[in-house]
Amino acid sequence: MFRTRALARTLKPLGDRILVKRAPKEVQTASGIYLPTDKTKDPNEGEVVAAGPGERDVTGTLHKTSLQAGDKVLLPEYGGSKVTIEDQELFLIRESDILGKFE
Repeated sequence: MFRTRALARTLKPLGDRILVKRAPKEVQTASGIYLPTDKTKDPNEGEVVAAGPGERDVTGTLHKTSLQAGDKVLLPEYGGSKVTIEDQELFLIRESDILGKFE
């Protein structure tokens, strides 16, 4: 069988999951010193790329997510599922695991 490659792939999260792109690693300190990229740690902030519709409770009521695409959020150090789409590293995280939203 032939496999065709999709030209543009999108991912729509389900439930209360949020698709987040982490901020790039900082390789220069405030004083101007350059750090090797393998010695810097992952930043704990990112930008929401897509959000799921929300979570249903036991009665069937939909509770919408409070985040939208473009929101800046504070992420936990560990957690979430790593997803690679078109050479871009994204993370799927439950809304309840996100620590905060930057205004």
